[in-house]
Amino acid sequence: MSDVWSRIFTSAPTRALASGAVLFRRDDPIHSAYLLLEGSVRLERHLSDGTRLIIDRTVAPGLVARASLFVKRYHCDALCETSCRVAVLPRDTTLGALGEADLALAALADTAKDVQALRARLEVMRLKSVALRLDAYLDLHGVPARGGWVAVADWIGVTPPALYRELSKRRAAGEDL
Repeated sequence: MSDVWSRIFTSAPTRALASGAVLFRRDDPIHSAYLLLEGSVRLERHLSDGTRLIIDRTVAPGLVARASLFVKRYHCDALCETSCRVAVLPRDTTLGALGEADLALAALADTAKDVQALRARLEVMRLKSVALRLDAYLDLHGVPARGGWVAVADWIGVTPPALYRELSKRRAAGEDL
């Protein structure tokens, strides 16, 4: 994330939230914008059959539910996956700040980078095998830090056991992962 959002939220009050806390609920009217300063927030929606659909995950620092700046009501729930700290500004104040050309361009550049990352992830998800998806992930991001393989499984759209089977094959073949 560029520093555009931290510039906009520089004097905003902050709020601490516990893991599991709700930042907002689906269909709540949108009055505020939230800059996540610490922690992780999951945007999710429950389908008619009860299935939970994770729409996005914001990891600090990042603007939570950026698209909500342009609608009247939230289309999902925002839940804190960890303890979090957020800066809070009225939505109109946030949008007003984007009226400044340099901030608007920086926000657009930030959004363009996110779109690039999402396109890359979609292409990785289209690959047919765990092996191909893992190759693509490693090419894009490299080997994750210790304990990061579960997040890799999520990112490439496979179960952790499927990823661990592929990693075992590679380690048995002498790859350093």
